[in-house]
Formats: sequence, structure tokens, C-alpha cells
Amino acid sequence: LKTTVKERKTKCYQYWPDQGCWTYGNIRVAVEDFTVLVDYTIRKFCVQYQASDGTKTPRLVTQLHFTSWPDFGVPFSPIGMLKFLKKVKQVNPSFSGPIVVHCSAGVGRTGTFIVIDGMIDMMYAEKKVDVFGFVSRIREQRSQLIQTDLQYSFVYQALLEYFLYGDTELDVSSLEGHLDKLHNTSAPLDRVGLEEEFKKLTNMRIMKENMRMGNLPANMKKNRVLQIIPYDFNRVILSMKRGQEFTDYINASFIDGYRQKDYFIATQGPLAHTVDDFWRMVWEWKCHSIVMLTELQQREQDKCFQYWPTEDSVTYGDFTVEMKGDTLCDTFSLRDLLLTFGSEKQTRLVRHFHFHGWPEIGIPAEGKGMIDIIAAVQKQQQQSGNHPIVVHCSIYIYIYIYIYRTGTFIALSNILERVKAEGLLDVFQTVKSLRMQRPHMVQTVEQYDFCYRVVQDFVDIFSDYANFK
Repeated sequence: LKTTVKERKTKCYQYWPDQGCWTYGNIRVAVEDFTVLVDYTIRKFCVQYQASDGTKTPRLVTQLHFTSWPDFGVPFSPIGMLKFLKKVKQVNPSFSGPIVVHCSAGVGRTGTFIVIDGMIDMMYAEKKVDVFGFVSRIREQRSQLIQTDLQYSFVYQALLEYFLYGDTELDVSSLEGHLDKLHNTSAPLDRVGLEEEFKKLTNMRIMKENMRMGNLPANMKKNRVLQIIPYDFNRVILSMKRGQEFTDYINASFIDGYRQKDYFIATQGPLAHTVDDFWRMVWEWKCHSIVMLTELQQREQDKCFQYWPTEDSVTYGDFTVEMKGDTLCDTFSLRDLLLTFGSEKQTRLVRHFHFHGWPEIGIPAEGKGMIDIIAAVQKQQQQSGNHPIVVHCSIYIYIYIYIYRTGTFIALSNILERVKAEGLLDVFQTVKSLRMQRPHMVQTVEQYDFCYRVVQDFVDIFSDYANFK
């Protein structure tokens, strides 16, 4: 299934129950299980055919529903589609009949999916691809498969992505061996070392043409560092203040989580003149969790404006922030802040997670502190409704590289969530996806290696009673 049931108009009748069971003629369909992920949803049904003689023949049918295809055009990146295609192949048993593929009319997106699948198989079998020939052949079987030049181009994007980077997914049981290979610099040439794997990421182009809003003269002073500006397509937009142009801008980007789109807001540490905008963003996007990965000062340099009160309360524009509790855990402070908005005195409780385990330069000495804070944030999210998590740090410059920590935290949050759910990880594609959403995410090979090491620590700590090993 490759279309949402309702886009701008009804594209597909919902032919399955959300829960319980429905009967269609003499076919009974019962929901067994479902899993919602950021790019697709997996539903499992027990389908029973009742014959005229009363016999019932049950069968497990898995529906994979790709939800990341926009109403017009094609997905921004083929990464989600390639993950989806791999999952389709994994869940389809070897003894089964044909895979049913549909979108709305069953030609455009359906054809795109079928061609990508066929060409990856051809890549393996013949070490070549022939998109034109394949599309011509299957159009003799069903007319108009692949409807637009954008869809045709997307096929090539997906095949190039697969050819350049391959399948970088790992089972956690093979993580230790994979890390040994990555760190073994004397290994044969066909084993990609850590630096080589990371270099493929740093070769990605920063799309400066997509940073128009952040580079407007009125907004430039709102950026802490002019090299790190949000892309226009996923920047966090604030409500425009009446009669004040450009007041919808803040240096912040929506970042996808493991299960939800726009689950994180990656932003800079507020400046003195942007702290009002920071709290406006927290309020307008219903955020209940803020993760801070820097100290206020390091090496006598201001790294972040203190946007909360040490005690009692403080007012920023239309917002008052009141300290309700301050607890020191092993590696992070936990602050409960009461945010009050406007004359009507609307309130919201926001939990502030301030991580202290990151040295001025480099990475944390061990992974447990990062595992603990990610777990604490997830618990708070479940209790407060899974609205976006605000994550910020500050930036330091080391040998002309702009280094910040937000990307590492978000990468690890997504990686560990997948390890818990599926026993799988893909550090390379997780980081690659983040760098497509905000420049400079996971900026050093040291941070990249840290992502692998934290997963290993997580597996070592929880392997006794977790189901992924």
C-alpha cells in the first residue's frame, strides 16, 4: 500500500479494520498486530475464508503501508523507500504467492516501487541496470506504470543511493564483530574502516540554496553561528507577531524520530535577544521536554544564555518561567519549569534535562550517562504526550570544523529506539538522514564512533533481560 487513505481527496477505501474484525462477504479480517514507524506502518491480519461447507481457512496477511510519500511529487530522499522495500522482502515468506502492490490508481507510485525492486535484483544478478527497458516491458503488462518524470527520476535516485552506500543495516548480535572490522586499520581493503565509512557522510553537500530565510539580513543576527542555519523546508516556523515582519524565524529545525515525523526540534542555545523566541517556540509547538547538552560557559566563553530562573521566576516577553524543582541525577540535572503565557495565565509544565557528562572538547568518557538521559526523556515523553523534544547545545570550532552535540544525541535516541524495537541498527543511514535535515549533524569521526560504542554499551548493560540478543 503506497498511498494514504485520504490525501486531498479519498484515494483508497479503507479495506481493513483498525481494531477487532470486519467481515467482507465470506472473508473475515481480524487485526493481529500493528507497528507505526516514521516512514511506514506494518499491520498483520488474520484473514479467514469461510467456504459454503462451513470450513474456515485462516491465513496471516501482512500489510506494509508506506506513509512518507507526499501528496504531490516524490519523497525528499529515497532512504525511507529503500528501508521499506527491504522490510517487504523480509516479511514475505518464500512459499507465498505474488506480492499485492497498490497506490490509488495502481500505476504511478506502484510502478515506481516495482521498478526499484526489479532493478536492485538486476544489479545483483547482472551487475547492471536497465530502467528504460524494464519500464517499457512492464508497461506492456499494465499501461502507464510510472506516471511522471519525477517518479522516473526518483527510481534513479534510489538506485544511486543503493549503489553508493549499499545495505549498512546490522543485527545487534553482529555489532561487536563489525566494530572490530571498523577499528582494524590493517584489515583487507574490502573492509571499510571507520574513517572511510564516515568520510562518505562528510562528502554530502550542504544545500546552501535552501537556507534563504536564515540568511535574510533581518534574521542573520538571530543565528549564533552563520555556518549553521536551518534548511527552509523543515525549519520551525513561529506565529508572526502582528505588524512585525520576519518574526516567524528561529534557528531551529524539525528532525524525524524513529516512530514519528518532526519528533525533535534541533536548535541553538538561545542568545539574549532570542530567548523570547525560544520560549515562544516551546509554547507554540506544545513541547514538554528540553534537552541541554552544554554548560552556560566554557573556557570563559558564553555558550548559552540562561533561559530559566535559578530560583523563583523570570519573565521573557509574554512568558513567565517558574522553577518548581531542581534535582541532580548522576550525569544530568532535572529541572521542572512552569511556563505561563499571557494575560490569561495559561500554564504548562516543561521538564529540562541538562546533561553534564560532555567534556569541553571530545565526547563523553562512557556511554551510560547518555543511555540514562535518553531513557529519562523517553519516559517524560510518554507521560506528556509525545510532542516535539527541543534539543540544543552550543558550538565550538576546532581546526575550522563547527562541532556541536545535538546531532549525536538525536542519532543515539533514534538508534537505541530501533535496537529496542527490532534488534537492528544502521548508524550510517541514521546519521546520513540527520545531515540531510540539518547541516553538520554528527560532525566528527569521534562522535560517529561514539554512536557505535554507546549501542555496544547498551547491549552489554541490558542483554541479560532484553529480547534483542
